[in-house]
Formats: sequence, C-alpha cells, structure tokens
Amino acid sequence: MTNAQWFVLIGGLLLVRGLTPSVLKRSPVTAAMIYLAVGLLVGPSVLNLFHFNPLKESALLEVLTEIAVLISLFSAGVKMPVPFNAARWRAPLMLATVSMSITVALVAAFAYFVLDLPLGAGVLLGAILAPTDPVLATDVQSRHPGDRDQLRFTLTCEAGMNDGSAFPFVMLGLGMLGLHELGDANLRWAMVDVLWATVGGIAIGIVAGVLLARLGWKLRRVPHQHELMDDFLGLGLIGVVYGLSVMLNAWGFLAVFAAAVALRQTELKLAKAAQQAPFAREAAPVMSTATGETTPPSLDATPEPPPMVSQGSLVFKEHLERLSEVMLVLLVGGTLFLTSWSWAAVGLALFLFLVARPISVYLGLLGTRTTWRIRGMTGWFGVRGIGSLYYLMYAIQHGLPEALALELIQLTLIVVTLSILLHGISVKPLMAHFWKHKAPG
Repeated sequence: MTNAQWFVLIGGLLLVRGLTPSVLKRSPVTAAMIYLAVGLLVGPSVLNLFHFNPLKESALLEVLTEIAVLISLFSAGVKMPVPFNAARWRAPLMLATVSMSITVALVAAFAYFVLDLPLGAGVLLGAILAPTDPVLATDVQSRHPGDRDQLRFTLTCEAGMNDGSAFPFVMLGLGMLGLHELGDANLRWAMVDVLWATVGGIAIGIVAGVLLARLGWKLRRVPHQHELMDDFLGLGLIGVVYGLSVMLNAWGFLAVFAAAVALRQTELKLAKAAQQAPFAREAAPVMSTATGETTPPSLDATPEPPPMVSQGSLVFKEHLERLSEVMLVLLVGGTLFLTSWSWAAVGLALFLFLVARPISVYLGLLGTRTTWRIRGMTGWFGVRGIGSLYYLMYAIQHGLPEALALELIQLTLIVVTLSILLHGISVKPLMAHFWKHKAPG
C-alpha cells in the first residue's frame, strides 16, 4: 500500500469511529473487532495489499507496543478508587501474583506436553500469554476515577499490575533457553529479577507520583497560582519513571502503574485535607476600595480545589490509547495468513481461555470475599492483547532463535486474535446480564 492509501484507510477508520460511538455501544461488536477485520481484509489473509512481518520489524513493534502499554497503565492507575484499601486490593493482588504464576505453569505444561516445545520455551510462552491486557479490555475496565464497581476495578487493577509481574517469568524463560543469566540455583533471578525489580519498580513509582502530586498542588495554590500543562506532566511522569526503572533494572511497567496510583491518591488526599481546613487559612483578606479597610473572607464560602494533574492528563492519555489500539490491531490483522491458523494454536487459545484462566482465577481468589459471580466473570474476561505482543517482541530482541521465534509468533497472534473475537463478542451480553442480575448495594 502507498502512503496515500494508508492515509485514506486510517483516516476513514478514524472518521467512522468518531461518528459511530453510540452505534457501537448498541452493536454486538467492539471497535477492536472492526480494526481486526479491516486488517485481515487488507492483509495477506484476503486482499494481500500489505503484510507486516513481526520478526523483521520486531524492534519497531517492541517500541510501539511498549508505548501503548505504558499509556494504558497510566490511565488504569489514575482510575483506581481512593482511598487505598488493602482489603479491596487483595483480590487483584492475588490475581496478579498467584493466578499469574498458575497460568504460566499451566501454559508451560501444555506447551511442553502437547505442543512439544522445550520447557524454557513453554515458560516463556506462558509469561507472554499470562498477563491480561490493559489496552484492549476497555469494555470491562474502570471507566473513570470515580467508578467503584468491584468487577471493573478488579479487572483493571489486575491488568495494571500483571503487566509488571509477568516480567520475572519472561526472564526465567529466557534464562532456561540460555539467553539470560539466572545465577547458581536461580539465585540471581530470584534476588534481582523478582525481589529487587519488583520492590524497586513499586518504590520508584510511588516516590515519583507523590512528589509530582505535591509539587503540582503547591504550584497551583496561593501564592504561586501557576498554570500547568497536565498532558505534558503526565507524559513526563511516564517517561521519567519508566526510564529510571529500566536504568536501575526495575520493572518499569509496574513503576508507571504505581506512579499513576500514587499521583491520584496523593492529590485527592491533599484536596480532602484542604476542604477540611478552615477557609480563613486559605483565603486572603479582602480590602475595601472605599474605606481602605480589610475584611476577612466569609466563612460560609467554599474554596474551589485546584485542578489535578491526574485528572487533567487522563483524557489525553485515553485518546492516545484509542489511537494505539487502531494502529496495533490493524497490524495484528496484517500479519496473519490463512495458513497461520493451526489446530495447535487454536487449541492453545481454548486451553488458556477455558481451562488455565478459570482455574488460576479460582485458586488465586481462594480465601477472598469476592463473590462467585465476579469470580466467574473474572475467569472469562482475561483479555490478551498488546501486552503479549510486547513481551514476544522483547524476547525476540533478546536473541530468541528464529525458528522458535516464528513458532511463538504464530501461537501468540492466534491467541490474541481469538481473544479479540471471543471476548469482544461476549463482553456486551455478559456485562448486561451481570448488571441486570447484580444484587442491590
């Protein structure tokens, strides 16, 4: 395809998407399904107008998916409810750790015993497919910072955390394939890739988020009252936190999510504290132009809280998230040939959706107060997408042999494609049924 044809295709898709949000809400399909269908149509599966080769373009695709996931993680973190509650966060924490580990193990076993892959490749494949996606799962994720629905919170928070918690298993798989140093008895992996990288990433994110929240709050209040560019501040926070984490061998995805959560939590705590403080401390006395005397401010007045960086940057991030979804799902469709579909790949996808995900969710949520209805919905809506593509490209860029890389590409792309189709076609009727029969309160 020529550049002009690409402009027409992308521009046409954006126009259609911009004109039909209400139609899409009522239709049984999602936006990602439409993008995928267009990609399959113009790709090698049908018209063969273009073909995107993920092996040759792995460096480019790694960067594109990396940026998309970072933006989505920030958006997810900002939408987390306030205040932080350990009891409420227990379910997603268990999903991002226990359920993640079980999923990796089950997929690795399937790959080893059924697909005849080396054990290291099975662990790597499990790590690639285990994390749920924060980009494509918008229909089942928190819609705004004030959304307190438990199901959407659980799925959003899990997706925000498990994109970071999957990284140690990626490094374990690469190490078992001889592409990463694990150390004696895997000690280096446990201490550096698991302990330090996880704790370090969370710490970097929390410190950066709190500092930006306090700095922005101070600059916007009297006596400074500076105007700030929230979009740039949000992007800057993502860049600094992610860059520092990578430089210090910490998990950057986890750091960005933690930074967004800390930013939002801190800003709302500052706003609440300001509202509870006497207004006389915040307002300056008013001088009368007639008498020259000063008059104290009315104690009945309510001060307007200053704008927040987290809220101001969210809309811009969501727009970027939608644009990245258009581009990357189109590329997924443009990678697939009709011969890409195999019983092995389809079987892996069905095993992941119908066996590994439900079992891992059931075991991970044992002992929590999560209702069985939410457990059932969570067990099905483990959407796979852009995060899986990133981990795959990351592995390829770290020296994955070409033959193995091609096999993992085929398996991953089919899983992502079937996730877009199966989860997409079921999300609206299942969510409608869930809300219809949801117990009051």
